Amino acid sequence: MYETELLRCFVAVAETKSFSAAGRQLDVSQPTVSQRIRRLEAQIGRVLFSRDTRHVSLTDSGEALLGFARRALAAIDDAHAHFAGPAERTRVRFGTADDLALTHLPEILRDFRRKNPHVDVEITVGQSAAIFRRLKAGNLDLVYVRREPGIAEGRVVRREQLVWAAHPALVFHADEPVPLVTYPRPSPSRAAAIEALEAPKRQWKPTCTARDITGILAGVRAGLGVAVFPETLMPADLVRVDSQFNLPPLGALDFALLDNPAAPRRPIEALSAAIVSSIS
Repeated sequence: MYETELLRCFVAVAETKSFSAAGRQLDVSQPTVSQRIRRLEAQIGRVLFSRDTRHVSLTDSGEALLGFARRALAAIDDAHAHFAGPAERTRVRFGTADDLALTHLPEILRDFRRKNPHVDVEITVGQSAAIFRRLKAGNLDLVYVRREPGIAEGRVVRREQLVWAAHPALVFHADEPVPLVTYPRPSPSRAAAIEALEAPKRQWKPTCTARDITGILAGVRAGLGVAVFPETLMPADLVRVDSQFNLPPLGALDFALLDNPAAPRRPIEALSAAIVSSIS
């Protein structure tokens, strides 16, 4: 059976195409890297790299080994994560804004569950205000929500510029009230939209009020009006219409993590770290 440290060294050289770069990545000297590769080649009985003074490349045998090595190391890492965790199962009651749940969050949670198999995640999805109330009531352990900038509580993960978006087929005239697809009060994006429209005394009318992101998307895609989205969360089938309809500039929203101080810290800190790491 091949030694783990030799396989890690082999993969590092294969990916960096450099013995010295692999040494820096693994925090060992270049001679140590060369020694480990020679040991692995001796165990396998094949030459793994073709190298001269300037270039390092995989041989056919090295190409064949690379896939096996990556799968073997991934399995070892998974096993380590499984048995390094607590033997007893824990859980974290997690709440998130619905638009976040439809975008990058599923991938984060899949990766978190793979690395933390002993932690069960119970998910509640809804509007940020309702999710925040459930946290304060002690019904949730950790929440990832959108809110207006400037609130000190919690940890701001990122700040998003808000944009006006609509279906490409939407048409209305400049002298008509702006048709608005929005959440009911209280809603940070609704507040941002109305504040931006009323500052220059621009008339508006609610043409669709929906309690979740599914309803908002249905209204906008049906051509009922414009809606406000964080720039990176705007669906690909919608278009920005700030300049097209001469709409006033919008502010920004924060996406923040808040937790219940009475809840177990380990699962909260692990999930918080996964979310922060994925965003950064």
